[in-house]
Amino acid sequence: MAVSCRPERISRMDKFNISQLLTEAAGTYGSRTALYAPAGKNKSGNYRYDTLSFEELENLTNAYAAAFRNKGFKKGLRVLMMVKPGLEFAATVFAVYKTGAVPVLIDPGMGIKNLLGCIQQTKPEAVVAISKAHWARKLYKKYFPAAKIFFSLGKFPPADCIRMETIATPAMIKNSGRKFTFATEDTTIDDDAVIVFTTGSTGPPKGVIYKHRTFQKQVEIIKNVYHAGPERVDMSAFPLFALFAVVLGMPSVIPEMDFTRPACVNPENIIKAVLANNVSFSFGSPALWRTVAAYCIEHKIQLPSLKTVLMAGAPVTAELHQMVKQIIASDGETMVPYGATEALPAANFTGSEMLSETAGLTAQGKGYCVGYANPGIEIKIIKCLDQEISEWQPEWELPAEQIGEIVVKGAIVKAGYLNLPQPTAMSEINSADGGKWHRMGDMGYCDAKGRIWFCGRKNHRVITPERIYYSVCSEAIFNQHPNVFRTALVDDGSGRPVLFIEPLPGKWPQGKTAENKLIAELKKLGAAYPFTAEINKLILRQSMPVDIRHNAKIFREKLAVAAGKIFTD
Repeated sequence: MAVSCRPERISRMDKFNISQLLTEAAGTYGSRTALYAPAGKNKSGNYRYDTLSFEELENLTNAYAAAFRNKGFKKGLRVLMMVKPGLEFAATVFAVYKTGAVPVLIDPGMGIKNLLGCIQQTKPEAVVAISKAHWARKLYKKYFPAAKIFFSLGKFPPADCIRMETIATPAMIKNSGRKFTFATEDTTIDDDAVIVFTTGSTGPPKGVIYKHRTFQKQVEIIKNVYHAGPERVDMSAFPLFALFAVVLGMPSVIPEMDFTRPACVNPENIIKAVLANNVSFSFGSPALWRTVAAYCIEHKIQLPSLKTVLMAGAPVTAELHQMVKQIIASDGETMVPYGATEALPAANFTGSEMLSETAGLTAQGKGYCVGYANPGIEIKIIKCLDQEISEWQPEWELPAEQIGEIVVKGAIVKAGYLNLPQPTAMSEINSADGGKWHRMGDMGYCDAKGRIWFCGRKNHRVITPERIYYSVCSEAIFNQHPNVFRTALVDDGSGRPVLFIEPLPGKWPQGKTAENKLIAELKKLGAAYPFTAEINKLILRQSMPVDIRHNAKIFREKLAVAAGKIFTD
């Protein structure tokens, strides 16, 4: 019998706009601080914070929304947002929602070529950006043919059009003493809410369309599954999460860091932010938390207020769960939301259950357990098919323990990819109930308890005449070596498996003899399992290329190109 995780039916309002939840939070929590944003260091060398209360954030949002509507923002208008994480980011995004316009959010760290490609794909009609981004827009003007409305944050914007407006700072609005009201545009759960781009780690970045129903369901899951709410204090190491925090009445601290390089965070800044604000909840990259936890352990620092740590973006190892649990509250929990830009969060798994029940199986090459489907979300495993699938066929569903492609259905699933009909069709399966299954592009299986296991990306499989190698399963065997940080299995272009190895910091073998010894030890580990015994092409590497959003997901496509150049015989 096939095992699946079936949703509970929930009722939904026809009308919904996430900015309405901010208005409600402002009415309930008033003068309580909603957002903290770093504003330079004080005399003691610690970062001081600019703040907005819930009612101040609502007032600032109304002021911006009025300015936006006055210049032509309306329902459905696409607005490119290029604003740094902080008070203005939250207020401008909520303001765009209030007008019914659709924010376009693109990771600036993806590189200028990809960034311009994303802009060209969305054809924004308005741009809200820092002055530096507007100067870049002027340089690359041909990529903005539809843009007619411009708002700038900061000093010295280019005066290249009569419609350029400079946005008042939060301090200016606060000091003015003015109270702003704004009638939020009516939007339904089926109206477009936002366009968010994928990282491009497995192909060109794609614009993912969220409907307002997506936000409605995400807020519900974050509240009920992760227990986010007014009794907690959040630290948003992933900037967009601050928006969810404040609508749930949860104050959010924006840390001092480069959000495009979480692996390079200064751990002292994170530690000070947590301790100074009694942070009890945080969502961040595994790369960030590995850096912070290692520093805390080395310097014997505890973060006792921290009760919940969410980590996402790449498989989270048992070692990292143990490290984070070692530094947070004694009754604290680590959690891993599973999903993708197209469907998040689809499932959840706790570090406690991982350490007690599944970590040993992961080390044996069984994959990473990513837990149970969230309420209202359905997850199934289907046969791995490379062609487009237009309609759901029950016979495609696989029984428990059998590896196939993971598919997800529910309100969190994307509405489609913007202006990309073929990729949209390849990623969707129409359901008999009128819904759509999203093909995650991940390989995995469902166990007898209904838990989902992740075995690697579909396009990261290495297929030989003898077997199919699943990246995550194979790599786990070699990752057991005490001197190895991580490994990456790729196809060298001719159907041969090649393994890249990144040693732990300070563990790089010194000299050719030491390198050969490490490789021999790794081959011995692989020889113990039938699904790794024939992996005999191993390459040492100082560091892996990783994604720009979390700095944790390995760009295996880049490694495959490198492998093809090395093994040309």
